[in-house]
Amino acid sequence: MPPIKKSLWTNVKEWLLVSLGILIYVSGWTIFLIPNNLVGGGVSGISSIIQYATAGKIQMGYTYFAINAILLVAAVVIIGMGFGAKTIFAIILASVGLRVLPDLIPAEIIQALALQNGKLMSTIMGGIMAGIGIGMSISNGGSTGGTDIIALIYTRYRNVSPGKVILYLDFVIILSSLFVPSVVQDYDPETGRVLLGPDGHPLTHLMPWAEKITTVVYGLILVTVNGRVIDMYLSGSQQSVQLFILSRHSEQIAEAITHELHRGVTVLEGKGWFSQKKTEVLMVLTRKTDVNLMLRRIKSIDPHAFLSVSSVSGVYGKGFDQIKGNVQAEKNSEKQ
Repeated sequence: MPPIKKSLWTNVKEWLLVSLGILIYVSGWTIFLIPNNLVGGGVSGISSIIQYATAGKIQMGYTYFAINAILLVAAVVIIGMGFGAKTIFAIILASVGLRVLPDLIPAEIIQALALQNGKLMSTIMGGIMAGIGIGMSISNGGSTGGTDIIALIYTRYRNVSPGKVILYLDFVIILSSLFVPSVVQDYDPETGRVLLGPDGHPLTHLMPWAEKITTVVYGLILVTVNGRVIDMYLSGSQQSVQLFILSRHSEQIAEAITHELHRGVTVLEGKGWFSQKKTEVLMVLTRKTDVNLMLRRIKSIDPHAFLSVSSVSGVYGKGFDQIKGNVQAEKNSEKQ
């Protein structure tokens, strides 16, 4: 049976939604996070730390693009993963947006929405917008790259969940902001515009140590909100998901899931009723934090693979939750 091709409108709609998602993502950073000198996880977090340390001389757009370009090349060399055109497009669009959008949004809007509402509200709003943007991009075949790529490279050589790697990286990135000087621009409290000195350059001051500690706390809140929104957008509120995969390249997909993503695969024997041909169905149970990487890896092997993803209310056993109860008491009752 020939693969089902997407219609022209479906392709156009996906590209438009990826673009819209990136625009929402960049707007969250530009309006709420950057003006408050907030730090998040991933490549965006690293780029923001560099921008704050250089008083805006090296803007986020440049470092965001450079780091992602290096990671993409490393991923292709090390694990040979073929990243789709939408991923490359999303990274370029986000880089351009982070460079251009700050000059286009009026200072009055940033003052009214972000600076006047305080850092906590800006953290929540920025995290929500960034999460919606990333979720919208991923669900339509795009990706912002970043620490996802590092996680895939690392898990190729270590038996650990990619979701845990991303979480640890985000924590290290946010914590590192404590040890990097942050140069804060002075704003006019009434207009929200940057104050300029006699030489025409923005007035700045070093962020105090106490404020840097609160910035780390806000960063952890930001990562939590961001991750929660992405999960709600993509997978709902369940902790684990179950995948059924039908593909002509089932053996290659099973090898990748087992050895690269370190998840178990169960092969079920099936039969297509229309074709009357026997087929293999792969069943995988994984954490919801890993499902996006897994879907991208599967699609890189077989773009025409048939996938079914469903939420499950509980998974118990090795690598997942443990059944609660007094095991020793149960053993004693069995002996009696």
